[in-house]
Amino acid sequence: MSKPNAKKLAVTILRMAIGWHFLYEGVSKRIAEDWTAAEFLSHSTGPLAGFYRWMAESEALMGVVDPANVYGLVAIGLALFLGLFTRIASACGLLLLTLYYFAYPPFGGTLFAPSEGSVFIVNKLFLEALALLVLLCLRERGYGLHAVKSLMPKLRDTSTDAPAAATRRELLANLAALPVLGLLGWGARRNHEKYGVDALSGATIQIGAVDISELKAELPKGKLGEHEIGRLVMGGNLIGGWAHARDLKYVSKLFRAYNTESKVFETLRLAEEAGINAINIGFPSNRLLQKYRQVTGSKIKVITQVAPDRKSGDYLVNINKAIDFGVDIIQVQGNQCDWMVRDGKFDKIELMLETIRKQGLVAGLGAHTVDSLIACQEKGIIPDYYMKTMHHDNYWSAHPRENRKPFEVDGKNSPNHNEYHNNCFCTFPDRTIAFVEQATVPVMGFKVLAAGAIQPADGFRWAFKHGADFICVGMFDFQVVQDVNITCAVLNKLQGRKREWFA
Repeated sequence: MSKPNAKKLAVTILRMAIGWHFLYEGVSKRIAEDWTAAEFLSHSTGPLAGFYRWMAESEALMGVVDPANVYGLVAIGLALFLGLFTRIASACGLLLLTLYYFAYPPFGGTLFAPSEGSVFIVNKLFLEALALLVLLCLRERGYGLHAVKSLMPKLRDTSTDAPAAATRRELLANLAALPVLGLLGWGARRNHEKYGVDALSGATIQIGAVDISELKAELPKGKLGEHEIGRLVMGGNLIGGWAHARDLKYVSKLFRAYNTESKVFETLRLAEEAGINAINIGFPSNRLLQKYRQVTGSKIKVITQVAPDRKSGDYLVNINKAIDFGVDIIQVQGNQCDWMVRDGKFDKIELMLETIRKQGLVAGLGAHTVDSLIACQEKGIIPDYYMKTMHHDNYWSAHPRENRKPFEVDGKNSPNHNEYHNNCFCTFPDRTIAFVEQATVPVMGFKVLAAGAIQPADGFRWAFKHGADFICVGMFDFQVVQDVNITCAVLNKLQGRKREWFA
């Protein structure tokens, strides 16, 4: 092959590869239906973070940004792959990649500790944008549909210097993108039918890391209102990136890096297959769970935690937002309950619970400090269920009992090892046991492992023995099957429980 043909072929391959990437990204987002860039924009970093977050906070802007993103990716991808309007497509693609790049610019971090696909300044987006810049500047456009129109007269004109067979071969070369696109599209569709919709374009969801055949028993269930849910409920902290890691500063970032959207979807699918049919989440995770249920058709019960709006001080707005997300059960967030009790705002707690009930939903009340629930009970405020931190304090990092104070869990971390430092969440276990054992509504225990300080079998047994009807546990994908097995084994051999089952 001569040099011009080699150059033309190289440009064609580069252009089609980038085009396929854009097209796949756009189509996968379109299939997801409820995909939005709001989450991506709202957590952006770097010098333009304020601009991106401003866009994410505006529903009107996102109503334009989301479809423009999806259909822009599709249009750019098709143009580059097929070889139509390639310079316009290259310019638009370059602009889009630049916007993506500056949402999370690789300017900070440790200079000589690169992550996969990203080093200081240069990352995948940078390299693909550079390739588009090359395509934009080159006169050569490669084989593509742009050349078909100019070749058609040559096929009819027998007086041309070029042999007819050569002209036909050139025409076929320029049309080659069409069957290649069909083949790739067919393969993508087969992959989609086999594994389901991608949570993020790139890697397909496959539950291969954990063998579901290791499941040993069926998870027992109880009821919250009319909802029948497993006694082991998945916690939302790990998928939301909230880590109670004492003085380890990197753990929250590690959680977020591991639990990508794709990994979260994979974990949820595995949990459901293992018998876990409910998840308790922080409010920011509502959009992700809504997307998961819409994309996969999942029936997982979503229990969401609500708090007053920080900006407006409105106590009900987030309840209404949660209902719009389609959640099944709503509870007043634990630290918010503690703060409202501490500040004497019992009327606000009652207002929130009654508003949830009026909407026909089960209304829960969470707390870290048992004093909060005791005080509410004394005021006649009884939810449909309690969610209370429930763990013993027989582990090394728990600070001495004599130094513990009510409401300190929602306060500041002390540098003194003998005081609270994100290390003890059920500060008065004996008082918690006494309260739970006399409670006449279901109780969901959470932080039963003290954020990883207690072994699962020990923590699960302690919570169920002392009155929990359900336990809420954060789980990575590789822990799901094991946690279900432990729960089943603990409940099968449970001894010493005094409280009757209220669910």
